[in-house]
Formats: sequence, structure tokens, C-alpha cells
Amino acid sequence: MKILISNDDGFQAPGLVALHQALVDLPDVQVEVVAPEHNNSAKSNALTLSAPLYVREAHNGFRYVTGTPADCVHIALKGLLDYRPDLVLSGINNGANMGDDTIYSGTVGAAMEAYLFGIPAIAFSQTEKGWAHVDDAAQVARKLVQQVMHERWLEQEVFLLNVNIPNLPFGELKSMKVCRLGRRHAAEKVITQDSPRGETMYWIAGAGGAKDSGEGTDFHATAGGHVSVTPLQIDLTDHARLGRWRETVDRIEVPRS
Repeated sequence: MKILISNDDGFQAPGLVALHQALVDLPDVQVEVVAPEHNNSAKSNALTLSAPLYVREAHNGFRYVTGTPADCVHIALKGLLDYRPDLVLSGINNGANMGDDTIYSGTVGAAMEAYLFGIPAIAFSQTEKGWAHVDDAAQVARKLVQQVMHERWLEQEVFLLNVNIPNLPFGELKSMKVCRLGRRHAAEKVITQDSPRGETMYWIAGAGGAKDSGEGTDFHATAGGHVSVTPLQIDLTDHARLGRWRETVDRIEVPRS
């Protein structure tokens, strides 16, 4: 059983270290880390195509890449490793990745890169920033990985899970709940400042509050102390409106071949 771990907070992040420590002593399991050199939050699935990437090794054996989370997994799977991992994990992220966050998340992006290559993957995040009780969150991740192994999921199908864990002691966490993604309000207004040269600088502000946080969503589950588990898929096709759009484009007069 071979597990590859990456993240978007960088190879020195406490969440990554905790996740590695929680899994490295599992029997018959090999765990390896390939993570970004620096924080790459909100990089989504971005790949670096206009510059070379370098891979270096830290004192603890972790390898780090001068690129994005997706770069790390891509390089690992397509040249760096001499084997194909059975499972790819991403995280534990410093802050939630719920609802619309999953579109922007570098944590989810790293896991999604593995999924696109046909490898099961799980993205782990804590719901609040600051790393409080990160070792407890890592124990949650360990239990989920063990259950996935026990039920032989890795031999059955490729999956992509998004997991959010409240920052609570392990004994205070409630059960895992399988949820759908909620929705957020639009992000807060950008922050502007004057640069030393008199130019206007723009800073992307924080995400908005939860818009759809009703029962059944990841927001609702984690607010109640539960660990949210959301199966994700990649197909962005709006299947419900395919027929309507066919009718519209069929009315457009274009040359017929």
C-alpha cells in the first residue's frame, strides 16, 4: 500500500507533518511526501507551464517542489516516483474547504490531479485556521484511510473525497456525515491601498459567509461538530439544460456541411 501526500500550505506546514505522522506507522503502508515549497492557497488546479520546476529534499525526507499543489502531484505521478501510488492525500489544510471553496482550493486541486490520473484521492481540511487540535484531525484522517483500506475501496473504483474536520479535541468530535457542498455568498469587497509609487494595489478579500448552509450541507455538519465527507466529481456539464441549449443553437443559421 503506497500513499502519496501533498498539500497547498507548503512542505513545512503543521497539517502536512501531522498527517504524515498519523499514517507513517500503519502496517504494510509506505508514505511519501511531495509538497510545494511555499504556501499556494487558492491555486486550484493550476499547472506551471511557463517556467521550469525544481524538486528538492528536506532534512526529514519530504520532497518539495517550486510550484503549485497540482504541479507536485503531476510531477510525482509522471516522472518523479518510480511507482504508482494506491492513494493520494492532500492536507491537512489550514482552514475550511467547503462549498464554493472547492473550486479555488489548492488542497482539493492536488487531490483532483490524482483523481484525473485515475488514482483515488482525499482532501483534508480543518474548518478554522490556526492549527488548533491538528493532531486530532490527523487521527480522523487515519481512521478514514484505515476504513477505506479495510473495505477495499482502492480495489473497486476511483473516488475523490473532500473532508472537513472541526478544530476540536478528538473526543469531542461527532460522527462523520456524508454531505453535499453548500454555497457561499459572494466574496467580500476587494481591499485597495496606495503603493509607495502612488499606484493602487488590490488585495483579494475573504470569502463570503455561508449562503446555503442547511441540513445536509458540509457547512451544517461541521457547525454541529461533525466531520463532513463529500464525494466530488469532475464533470461540469449542465446535463439538465443540454436539450434546451440544443434547441437554441439549432435555430442559429450557420453553413451546413
